[in-house]
Formats: sequence, C-alpha cells, structure tokens
Amino acid sequence: MAVTVETLDKLERKIILSLPTEWVQSEVTDRLKKLSKTIKLNGFRPGKIPMSFMEQRYGFAVRQDVLGDKVGESFALAVKDAQLQVVGQPRIQKIEAVSDGEFLFEAIFEVMPDITIGDLTAVEIEKTTTQVTDSAIDKTIELLRKQCCTFSQRPLESAAQVGDRITADYEGKINGESFPGGKAVDFQFILGEGQMLQAFEDATLGMKVSESKTFPLTFPANYHPADVANKSADFMLTIKKIEVAHLPEVTSKWIQSLDTNEVSVEGFRENIRKNVEREVNVRLLARNKTAAINALMSISKLDVPKVTVQEQMGHLLEQVRTESKNRGIKNADQTTVKEDELWQQAQYRVRLNLVVHAFIHTYKLEAQQDQIRAYVEELAASYVKSDEFIQAYLGDKKSMEEATLHVLEKNITEYIFSKAKVIEKELTFEDLMK
Repeated sequence: MAVTVETLDKLERKIILSLPTEWVQSEVTDRLKKLSKTIKLNGFRPGKIPMSFMEQRYGFAVRQDVLGDKVGESFALAVKDAQLQVVGQPRIQKIEAVSDGEFLFEAIFEVMPDITIGDLTAVEIEKTTTQVTDSAIDKTIELLRKQCCTFSQRPLESAAQVGDRITADYEGKINGESFPGGKAVDFQFILGEGQMLQAFEDATLGMKVSESKTFPLTFPANYHPADVANKSADFMLTIKKIEVAHLPEVTSKWIQSLDTNEVSVEGFRENIRKNVEREVNVRLLARNKTAAINALMSISKLDVPKVTVQEQMGHLLEQVRTESKNRGIKNADQTTVKEDELWQQAQYRVRLNLVVHAFIHTYKLEAQQDQIRAYVEELAASYVKSDEFIQAYLGDKKSMEEATLHVLEKNITEYIFSKAKVIEKELTFEDLMK
C-alpha cells in the first residue's frame, strides 16, 4: 500500500490510499461465502447457493462494505505510520482514475494543532474573596424559616403586602397578541421576593381579592426567553387569594424537624456556617476559575481545526433548537442562528477545550482519587447519614463525573493562581450570592 501525505493548509492534510484489487476481491469472496451459509432463498438448499448468484445479488453491497472497512483500516495505519494525530472525521472519496490492479482513495483531514502556552508569571489576575460573617448566617437561617413558613388567608378586605403569598390569574399581550409564557391560571408567588418583575410586583402591591387591574410592563433587554426581551406588554391581573406568612421560631423543636445532626441553636448555627462556607467556596471557585481560564487563554496560541468547529456549530445549533422547542416556539426545528455568531461561539469552545486539555496534560493536573474522595466526604458532612451518602455517591457514575470535574477545575484554578500575579478583590456575601 503506497502512502503519500500532502500538506494543504496549516492543519489540513491529504493522503492517497491504494488498495490492491485482488486483496479487496478476496475479502468480498470470503464474505459472500459466509453470507451464503446464513441466508435462505427459495429454490436453494442452505449453503448451496451458487457463488455466481451471490455475486450478482449481493456483490455490489458487500464490495462497498469491504471497501469502506479496508479504507478505514488503511487510513488508520497510514496516519499511525506518519505519526499524525487526526482531529475529527476524514473526508474520504474514491478517485475515478483507477490504476491497474488498485483502487485509489483520497482522504482529506485535519491534525491536532501545536499549542503554545505562554508565561503565566507575567499574567495579572483578579482573585475574588468573601468573608462569611454572622450576618450571612442570619440571612441563611431566615431563608430556611421562609421555606418552612405556613400561610393563612388574609381577610377579604385586606390588601396585599410584602411577604404575602399571592394566587392570581394573568395574561400578557404584546401589540394585542398573546405570546408563549405570557398567561397563567392560579399562579402563586411571594410578593417582594423578586420572583416576578418589579413592575408586576408593584402592580400587585395593595390589590385585594377579586380585584383586577391592567398595567404596562417592559421586559428587560437581557430577559429570557429573548423573544420578548426589550418589548412592552399589557398585562391583565386578577387576584384570587392573598395569604399571610407565618415564620417558625428558631427553637430546638423546629431544628429537630429539619432532620439535622444538631438540636441546639448554637450547634445548628455552626452547621449552617459550614454549609454557607461550602457554598461560598463553590461560588468563589466558579468566579476565580473564569478569571484563571481567561488568563490562560490570553497567553495561548494555536490554529483551530475547522472540522471540529463545524461539528461544534452543529451541537450549538441543536441546543438552540431544543431550547426553542422547550419554550413552545413553533417550527423550533427550523430555528436559525447567524453564521458568524455561531462560528465565533464554536471556535471559542474548541479553542478552550484544546488549550485546557493541553494544560492539564502538561502540568499533570488530573483529578486524583484521594482528592475526589475528600470532596465527596466534604459534601457528606452536611448529611445525617453521611456514610450512606458517600457510598451512594461513589456508586453513581454521573455524580462521580461531577466530582471529578469539580476537582479538576479546582486543580487548574489553583495552579494558575500559584504562578500568576494575583490581585485580591473582596466581594460582600450578598453580592456573591446574587
């Protein structure tokens, strides 16, 4: 088998593959013989079908299968011999001008790019920090109390107040037309908790049961779904029920009802502190990971494989269409995205993936089993039956993938910060949790 490798572009290569016709025909004959022993045809005894008939009836399809398999094998051997790391699927097509005794095929493909990572010590990165104060613990306990609150109906003549649970019907229209997600019946929300847009809550405040009101509302520019972002709508709102909230007192009895390890108020606060610190660390890692990755990308150079970008564009478009379908948009499977926007997003994702994988491999930052175990045990600390939690977590494939990813991201972030010039910026607990 003669092999020629030609460079077409920075990453694009071409290989000419030749397959001896005798080699191909021999394999076709063997497969036809095996096939003749398994198929049943009227007029022929099993295993006694003439090869001339098999060739006429099945020869073309079997030959195509053989060519596909042999070309694939030849391509794999060729790139291995040439020490080429292929990215994506090759484009293979038969060359019509076949030389005597050979089938010729042309394979065009891209190879893994060389990735250059610059000097991290010359990079300046902002690192976010946050202190967990007593005020943060108080606010967290307040959230728990709200989750455990009970409700009783207000007198019919009473107006809606902040903290009340409202049951209402509403319908919004844009230019007189209804829109997906703009209508609800017996919809419940807590007034003043930010569950609804501010204009909606302002309109509800002070209304009474059975009252109706029409009011204007302009959706924010960053509103999701984007179909109504920055548009103005007219809403009809009817109040059906107003209920006042009753928050539980922080007592040992209430603490026991939460199924925690602690029964004292002091022990309960300490557990809350540990959980809050854990959540704060997760959010800080997310913020600092973004800063670290941005710094890494800024000093990395590589040529991006076009075929991988094209594949990523397909994935992104499919995600957009799935989201559109979930929002009830008509003809969601025909949703389009601007080609240049899709290309930029896909190119960044591919570039990010290649750089991060190269970085992990270069500096040996893979997640270790003891790190994963420590992370799982940390999660289990907030559960009453921590041993059972650990066993269930370790036995769940998806959970372990998430744990591995968390540890990996932490390794990457900490390594980058250990090398770069770090500027610390303190963020309040409230701002971090928004």
